[in-house]
Amino acid sequence: MPQPKITVIGSINMDLVTESDRRPEAGETILGDRFSMIPGGKGANQAVSAARLGGSVTMIGCVGDDVFGRELTDNLKKEGINTNKIKTLSDKETGIAAITLAEGDNSIIVVPGANYAITEASIQEYEETIAASDAVLLQLEIPMPTVIKAAEVAHHHGVKVILNPAPIQQLPDELIDYADVITPNEHEYEQLMKDYSGDPEALKKKLVVTKGGEGTVFFENGEEVHVPGYKVDVIDTTGAGDSFNGALAVQLAKGESLKASCRYANAVGALAVTKLGAQSGMPTDEEVNKLLNQS
Repeated sequence: MPQPKITVIGSINMDLVTESDRRPEAGETILGDRFSMIPGGKGANQAVSAARLGGSVTMIGCVGDDVFGRELTDNLKKEGINTNKIKTLSDKETGIAAITLAEGDNSIIVVPGANYAITEASIQEYEETIAASDAVLLQLEIPMPTVIKAAEVAHHHGVKVILNPAPIQQLPDELIDYADVITPNEHEYEQLMKDYSGDPEALKKKLVVTKGGEGTVFFENGEEVHVPGYKVDVIDTTGAGDSFNGALAVQLAKGESLKASCRYANAVGALAVTKLGAQSGMPTDEEVNKLLNQS
């Protein structure tokens, strides 16, 4: 079977992670314990997941003409991802997430930077790439009009559209119409159902709801179908959802059923949480099949 062609359109960030015992008060300086720079951004994370699982992945996005931009692009290349559609902008800085880990929780400031320079015109420019894809994977860390345009173009060409509605915001009806599969977590699901003014049953037909270790739920003939998760020792949940979405895109692009795709993606999400880091913890197809064969 040829490699499924996945186009990921979304964010590319550098995560700047500071760990300390506590957060500083306003005007206060304290000593931290550890600092890390980790490749991130939901778009880039999902691209890495799909590539490690056998997808032929093209990333569409923007970075700044700076150290972070070059490092993040090189990191995606090392994963075998086509980076020819990543624009480097001299007038924008690469997106970052400043993350403080303290007192058992995290605080995050995201500066989108170049991620917000992905425009509707960018989508038109790469229409040929989108049209040649088996699936397009989208998230909401780039401007909403761009997401809508990408979904519209993919839908027009009969390409499967998978939308991860995170960070959660109200989805325009047209975006819901263009999407084939929408993948909220439990909290995002509640918000989507609350915000949606149309027929809730019509929306549910498109949903795959992720529920962490419990697995996933989708809706068939008005009934919930539960696909169980896997019991693992959890080390770090960062990037688990992105791992799942990359996996789901690859399996659906291969023509697998929704239930089989969810089973596979649940295994990917389970393996991802057994290692530290978002992208560094993402499994290969070989590791996933080993877990599936043990179950």
